[in-house]
Amino acid sequence: MALNLRQRVVDRLQSLPNTQQTARELAQWVFEQFPAECAVKKAASASYIQTDSDLVQQLVAEISGSRPRWQQMHPQLKTTEGRPRHYYWSEMDANAEVAAAEGVALATPDLPEPSPLREHALYPLLAEYLLTDDQRVYAMRINEKRSSNRAGSGGNEWLHPDLVGLENLTADWTLDLRDCVRVLGERRARLWSFEVKLLLNRSNARKSFFQAVSNSSWAHFGYLVAGTVEGDGTLKELRMLASAHGIGVMQLDVENPAESQILIPARERGEIDWDMCNRLTEENIDFAEFIGRIRRFHQTGEVSAKEWEASE
Repeated sequence: MALNLRQRVVDRLQSLPNTQQTARELAQWVFEQFPAECAVKKAASASYIQTDSDLVQQLVAEISGSRPRWQQMHPQLKTTEGRPRHYYWSEMDANAEVAAAEGVALATPDLPEPSPLREHALYPLLAEYLLTDDQRVYAMRINEKRSSNRAGSGGNEWLHPDLVGLENLTADWTLDLRDCVRVLGERRARLWSFEVKLLLNRSNARKSFFQAVSNSSWAHFGYLVAGTVEGDGTLKELRMLASAHGIGVMQLDVENPAESQILIPARERGEIDWDMCNRLTEENIDFAEFIGRIRRFHQTGEVSAKEWEASE
């Protein structure tokens, strides 16, 4: 019997609704569950499929290459962006997926039952990723609940980023060079700003992006960060918006923050918008503390990792 790969993949994903699988995981499952059909495929393609590993790799390639056509046939077949792409089956539309994002669950050693993953739980994970060798950015949480709200109801809407960060450009410099640059008054740090979402898809991508534009464009780098980016159409839309406005997009790997990815690099802003920083400082005590930490860094040239912490 010939292998109907599309049907096997659809059946597998339908049996695990809202559970994400990579193309390789799907291919390995097909290989293990349907040995007779796979053997027929292997025999028919002996010229280039000679081993079981070759066969699994071919299934991976066919799943990946057939994805756009399969998604036209099955709108419920959805994929995430980033590496590796994940496939899942969902009967919900884009709006319902965003509304249900708060129901994502993570199991922890201390909690036998999965606990709901909230947006605030992503903040320390993002801070962990930002301290990797690729970024080396010290992050701090900005809690909008600690604002004065003196502007009245709605006056501070889209004002506060979720996290802010300082990138120490002098970390690998010699002490003499640091002192020289400090005396000359040259730039020694870059400031980052982050708007965080659990899920980005077609229904909320533009709104979330312009929220990041509003609260992050004061910094050298502004980023929209998501635990999941669903659909290549979503990423295409975000690329067009990023080209016009310079805000980048990160995908945060919740299970392994070090494997998070910058999907769209932010465009560096040449100068800080200090007027906006002043507004944030006047409104929010956390942002005032952020400015204080920047000042202490420029005075001492030192960054205290203990001081820069992002918690829920």
